[in-house]
Amino acid sequence: MVWDKTRLEQLRAEFADANGGEIFDEKFRKVAEKIISKSGTRLAPYAGVPTFLSAPYMQVAAEDPDFGNLQVAITGIPMDLGVTNRPGSRFGPRALRAIERIGPYNHVLATAPVFDLRVADIGDVPFQSRYRLELSHDDIEKRIGQIVDAGVAPLSVGGDHSISHPILKAIGRQQPVGLIHIDAHCDTSGAFDQTKFHHGGPFRNAVLDGVLDPTRTIQIGIRGSAEYLWEFSYASGMTVIHAEDISGMGIPAVIAKAKSIVGDGPTYLSFDVDSLDPSFAPGTGTPEVGGLTTREVLELIRGLKGINLVGGDVVEVAPQYDATTNTAHAAAQVLFEILSLMVFSPSIGKR
Repeated sequence: MVWDKTRLEQLRAEFADANGGEIFDEKFRKVAEKIISKSGTRLAPYAGVPTFLSAPYMQVAAEDPDFGNLQVAITGIPMDLGVTNRPGSRFGPRALRAIERIGPYNHVLATAPVFDLRVADIGDVPFQSRYRLELSHDDIEKRIGQIVDAGVAPLSVGGDHSISHPILKAIGRQQPVGLIHIDAHCDTSGAFDQTKFHHGGPFRNAVLDGVLDPTRTIQIGIRGSAEYLWEFSYASGMTVIHAEDISGMGIPAVIAKAKSIVGDGPTYLSFDVDSLDPSFAPGTGTPEVGGLTTREVLELIRGLKGINLVGGDVVEVAPQYDATTNTAHAAAQVLFEILSLMVFSPSIGKR
């Protein structure tokens, strides 16, 4: 292409008076028509009442809930009674809702998931008590059970990682599910201080409850000094990929391994923000140096396109340890990527 006055006049004729809603490329026009009004405006990311990923808000009753025709329900779970180190992830849902610019278009997966799915932010799990962990787990299982019974896929924001146990009890009660677990820790340890209900053991509990298939479970990014606590992962048949091995393997090989492990069966995706190196995500309760980069995590999750995803969560954002909001921003982006995957999930797309 030669740049000259003729070419300049052609561009002026086409674009000089066009508004933001006039997209001439067919591929991009299809996206813009969903997002931009005819007058060339779109929702200001800093305006209005904040919701997860700027999804519509839908109030759903605690008893006899009506989820309408939703395909995906995003719910906050502001509970961190199961932490072993720094508390604060109860503030995670609010922090992610306040992130003002995520999406709406996923250029890698070629989807605008909030527009391509029937999705809503349905608020937070109704808790009976802010003090009792086991009772909170009952409340989580009840709410996620309501979502699942309605034929809707749950996408949850924690909260500490103990919330994944009651979520899996609701999702896997008819059939054990597979798991792609991205984390610094395997979270398969036993009881501490007279309880097994803590954020270091949700996946051990889920296997023993018969709701998680360990042979269809892969744990990615594992590292740190707690390795001696994770024997259950190996004894039960889980696949563990340590952070130290990822550079040598390469992300494409990790993706291929994950897909081969979970196969075509129903699969849950759990993302702990401490899987990221603390330089990217300092705002978490149990940071471990030597973690994944944000670019690696995005490549990994996007590579899972097509898996039979039936739910997911993003956990362990403790925003008070992060003056820059980088942690909440990274977690919100991951939430967006998981929602984007749901567009291509066989069990969600047909609902």
